[in-house]
Amino acid sequence: MAIALTQSALAAMRAKQAADPVGPVLTRTVTKNGLKAASYDQTAASRLDRTFSVEVPTGKVSNQKHSGRCWEFSLLNTLRHKFAAKYHVKDFELSESYLFFWDKIERANSFYRNVEQTARQPINDRLVQFLFDNPGEDGGQWAMAAGLVQKYGVVPASVMPETYNSNNTSDFQAVLSRKLRKDGLKLRQLVMNGADEAELQSLEKSMLQEVYRLAVYAFGEPPTKFDLEYRDDDKNYHRVPDVTPQAFFKDYFATDLDDYVVVTNSPDKPLNQLYSLPDEDNIIDGKQITFLNVDMGVLTDVAVQQLQAGETIWFGNDVLRQLDRKAGYLDAHLYETAKLIGVNDHLTKAQRLQTGEGEVSHAMTLTGVDLVDDTPTKWKVENSWGTANGDQGYFVMSQDWFNDYVYEVVVHKRFLAPEFQALLTEPAKRLPAWDPLH
Repeated sequence: MAIALTQSALAAMRAKQAADPVGPVLTRTVTKNGLKAASYDQTAASRLDRTFSVEVPTGKVSNQKHSGRCWEFSLLNTLRHKFAAKYHVKDFELSESYLFFWDKIERANSFYRNVEQTARQPINDRLVQFLFDNPGEDGGQWAMAAGLVQKYGVVPASVMPETYNSNNTSDFQAVLSRKLRKDGLKLRQLVMNGADEAELQSLEKSMLQEVYRLAVYAFGEPPTKFDLEYRDDDKNYHRVPDVTPQAFFKDYFATDLDDYVVVTNSPDKPLNQLYSLPDEDNIIDGKQITFLNVDMGVLTDVAVQQLQAGETIWFGNDVLRQLDRKAGYLDAHLYETAKLIGVNDHLTKAQRLQTGEGEVSHAMTLTGVDLVDDTPTKWKVENSWGTANGDQGYFVMSQDWFNDYVYEVVVHKRFLAPEFQALLTEPAKRLPAWDPLH
């Protein structure tokens, strides 16, 4: 049990530090350069060579700028790669702003429902606090983006381009969160006062109209139809008039998003189990967030199979760990701070998730893997941070980093062994809203 620090205890600490022969030089090095720079492994470049035995052809990277829309960017990247291959349009891009608009509307609607359902719980209840914490947030899950595509379709980036507010979402997010919190408090009070369903629905309708107006001012109004125009890589011009976003997705992408599975490695909870996260579902009666939790070896294997089949992969990860953003390196031993200062701070993957050290903080796209004797050694990663980072926006990730900091990959269910496909039909175990996979 810890006790109060005494002057003698502090003097002993000073004396022990003074006896360290390399202490002074390390102090000078770390105070001038910082812990990360002082412990940086320059040899990482040699093991992160950008040559891959399996590589899916892709084009110019996208740029989410100052927003938390990586989950939408990564899904749209996997779709645009298919369009580019089928119709020979290398740098075709889909509108992230279009999906972002509809997510704001749907998520506000879901927030109102969740507030109603929890209205009789104390305001300091953990779930209620979670709902009110950041109701206008940018972040999301693969299933949330997939549900938006299924309901609203997609449009080319030229049809609904980026705006200042989609590239810089903090002001919009602050205004929307404040409005939703006020709306939520009003709904809670009405429920506790015994308001009937008709009264609640009428109020929510007017509240949602205000959210719609705010989103239109910030991002522009989404099109209901557009003229599809593009020039392919052979310089041939194509034009199809009056295409709806839903028809564009259906006719040009031939992708059933319900055939894809979020395969997860979250060792803080039992493996070989299907989990759900209903408190984060963004569309009422829409696609549900589910995870198939498996061993890391299974996750790695299905990811390799999908790349070998020529299809890129959405994956969720903790990108800020062991990252050299400028060089585009992701390596578990890039910064050896523990060896530098002589402190063992290692946590297992499960321990990181249990303590809040680990989280799914970012989504990117796997576009290649280097196999040596059928074993992956490194991966090619398409990020959504523009071309100024990495190799024209592409990162390289070591297998050690993949094992430690990758938590989710989205793959077609045909790559799963029969015993894992069978798990998809079993009831999903509900996770709390604050689970580290949220």
